[in-house]
Amino acid sequence: MRIEIASLDRVGIAQEILAVFAAQNWDLLAMEVSQYHTYVQLKDTHIPLAVIEPELIKISGLKAIRQIELLPGERKSQQLEVLLANIPEPIIDIDKNGMILMVNKAVSTALDISSEQLIGEPLNRYIKEKLRIYLSGQSTTQEVTFANQQYYADITPVKSEQAINGAVIVLRSLANVGRHLSQYQQGQDGGFDSIIGNSETIKQIKNQTKRFASLDLPVLITGETGTGKELLAKALHDNGNRSSKPFLAINCAALPEHLLESELFGYAPGAFTGAQSAGKPGLFELANGGSVFLDEIAEMPVYLQAKLLRFLQDFKIRRVGGIKDRKVNIRVISATHQNLAEQVRTKDFREDLYYRLNVLNLDLPALHQRSEDIPLLVEHFISNAAKQVNQASIHLSTSALEKVCAYSWPGNVRQLQNVLFRVAALAETNIIEEQDIVFDEQTENQTDELNFKDNAMQSWQAAQQKFEQELLSTLYPLYPSTRKLADRLQVSHNKIAMKLRQYKIK
Repeated sequence: MRIEIASLDRVGIAQEILAVFAAQNWDLLAMEVSQYHTYVQLKDTHIPLAVIEPELIKISGLKAIRQIELLPGERKSQQLEVLLANIPEPIIDIDKNGMILMVNKAVSTALDISSEQLIGEPLNRYIKEKLRIYLSGQSTTQEVTFANQQYYADITPVKSEQAINGAVIVLRSLANVGRHLSQYQQGQDGGFDSIIGNSETIKQIKNQTKRFASLDLPVLITGETGTGKELLAKALHDNGNRSSKPFLAINCAALPEHLLESELFGYAPGAFTGAQSAGKPGLFELANGGSVFLDEIAEMPVYLQAKLLRFLQDFKIRRVGGIKDRKVNIRVISATHQNLAEQVRTKDFREDLYYRLNVLNLDLPALHQRSEDIPLLVEHFISNAAKQVNQASIHLSTSALEKVCAYSWPGNVRQLQNVLFRVAALAETNIIEEQDIVFDEQTENQTDELNFKDNAMQSWQAAQQKFEQELLSTLYPLYPSTRKLADRLQVSHNKIAMKLRQYKIK
């Protein structure tokens, strides 16, 4: 039986209430006191309130007495238990000696041990790593092994008068970290709705992508810059068996080679200067169960190509500076705007890796090759741009749309999107006229200058090689080392070294 006693806030009133219960030999199990309220729980539940009330009401300052279902502390405890039971991450509360005070349902489920059995057990029986609770007294995160699984442990010290009396540990699985990172990278957009177009070429690519989505094999996506290769890769993932798992992307040309390796494979604690003391998992670990998109795969350094090839043979990774192999299950989707077959011929790309990646192939056309899709793309991009600049609606006049459709769009869909957003941002009315459409001057000038005669170049590849040779011959004397020239051109120094050897530039 539980009773709430309302009273004045008077010194000694709680003691007088206890004296009444003692005088009547009523056994108390629990008592809670707050301002204006005293709560008691009786062991004997058969004593009627009508018997208790006349004895208590004699005390000066009492206002009301009523029976309740739970003491305030019991109610809070039940609510906390329900809250913790519905949190999927394992949560452990320990004292200053590392003994377990409380766990949630996720902990007992992972260990297959009841919560009652875990209370009072030492934490180091289940987590072998030494937790960094006392180093700074601040909240910290470190990687631990729990129930034979890898977790990030978010450790929050519990302090009392500046002394650390324990900690609350929340364990977040690498799979959940990867999924959150995937949502941060990609958002919710994806699927075939993001690939806009009704041309026969796009319809064929969509149908082919749907067939490939159900096949758990590597896919190589080719196409010019700005054609939407990453959107196609996301559609492959979202329509396959791995759609509920992470989709993580990385641009192989955007990072220096040593950073690219650690981003892909992770690194062990203390692997190099500046590394996090707890180490760091790579994208292959974080995407376990899902897909990894390697954009601009042609820019990957040769030594890293060898490491990727080894990974694709058994899907085991070893972190930089680590000694332990970890097995992961991912699908690799890669993309490039370069001719990989030609790079294999010139020894710039490993032939064995090329065949590993190019099991299934999708080739995205340039925008000028599917010009019938331009009106749909214009409608989509101009609508999005109008929302971003807080315009009700923006439309292109007939002549403006004809001008857009007639342009060659060397930057493809990305260039079209950027031009339309710029036009929308500068628009003074909701109708875009022909004179409002301004293309990139640099692109136009470059296009005008490319008036080669038919016999000037034998092929696209020959033109590209001539350009590379002239560029390197001009810049190498100004930047007389592979690293300096690589920094200037924003590529890996391995690529520069290979190109210098290829064109015999000394």
